[in-house]
Amino acid sequence: MQGVTAAVTPKGERRRYALVSAAADLLCEGGFDAVRHRAVARRAGLPLASTTYYFSSLDDLVERAVEHVGLREAELLDSRVAALSRRRRGAESTADVLVDLLVGDGPGTRVSEQLISRYERYIACARQPGLRDVQRRIMKQRTQAVVEVVERSGRCVRAEAMTALVCAVDGAVVASLVGVGDGPRATARATLVDVIDVLAPFG
Repeated sequence: MQGVTAAVTPKGERRRYALVSAAADLLCEGGFDAVRHRAVARRAGLPLASTTYYFSSLDDLVERAVEHVGLREAELLDSRVAALSRRRRGAESTADVLVDLLVGDGPGTRVSEQLISRYERYIACARQPGLRDVQRRIMKQRTQAVVEVVERSGRCVRAEAMTALVCAVDGAVVASLVGVGDGPRATARATLVDVIDVLAPFG
């Protein structure tokens, strides 16, 4: 209980945040295998014992790291959506905006560790049920961002259709990671162009 009490002090909160942030960085850079007590403490510049002092287990720390990554992604989504103008967009233009939002990585760039990490987190939920609620919240944030983009593009929004649209992008990206298509962006864009007028017709 001492660690829990210490974590709510200003110093404890700073240290806890530093550990979570470090774990989130490692998760995005090297996947779940990279998040280890020693590596997290080293990245945070804190003693090794601090990881067990402020967190009940490595799984607890990993869950907080996944949540932290989700908050980062949500902030990025919000900023991109806020900068998007309201105008009627065709299928290709809407697909371009959604690819930038959901896939990221400019044309011609290699697949980022952050993108790989996103889909590793999806798969990890099958083996680590504790991650499911966190990952569901992250997916909901992504879907809400898509809803806003679609609305700003003069199109109709139906909740179940927006979920299907996000799932279509995720499926296309995962397929591209094993060599199907011409990379995540191109594969996701082609999928979106095919389905956007069906899932989000003009209002």
